Amino acid sequence: MEATPNTAGAAPATNAGNGSMFPPPPNDAAASSAAQTDDPKQNLNQVINSIQKTLGLLHQLYLTVSSFNVASQLPLLQRLNSLVLELDNMSKLADKCNIQVPLEVLNLIDDGKNPDEFTRDIINGCITKNQITKGKTDAFKSLRKHLLEELEQAFPDEVESYREIRALSAAESKRLSQAQSSQPNGDAKVKPEQ
Repeated sequence: MEATPNTAGAAPATNAGNGSMFPPPPNDAAASSAAQTDDPKQNLNQVINSIQKTLGLLHQLYLTVSSFNVASQLPLLQRLNSLVLELDNMSKLADKCNIQVPLEVLNLIDDGKNPDEFTRDIINGCITKNQITKGKTDAFKSLRKHLLEELEQAFPDEVESYREIRALSAAESKRLSQAQSSQPNGDAKVKPEQ
């Protein structure tokens, strides 16, 4: 049996002391925990909705505190309890949402900078590493070509059989690649030999 706080839930709308009527926010914690699913998009949407609801609660709390008087003490306590419940709900929803944000992005945001700078820096770093890797690959291809030329002068028969084996291997790889791409899910079907 679960214990629920007295102040959250079906309390009547009260005057917050600033001339506006605020009904207490509904308790969505039970509804959202009942709808547990493994869909990452839905989990993310639930977290976003909880964040928006928390921001609304904070705004209501700000209005209540800014015009506080003795009559607004009960609404203030209700809003504080609602905020605590929603923060707890957000924490539970966030546990189901597996999103990893690089620490560098958070640091950029804290420094007041655009997080797109992080993306730009990562892309520029990838381009630089790609150029370095391409240079190494080209150097190995050049070395391989040079070695084959030297080996062909010294061992022409062995190099010819090596080239035949390489051609057969390349043809087999191409055939397997085409067989995999022809399957709707990418899995290759191996036909039994008859």
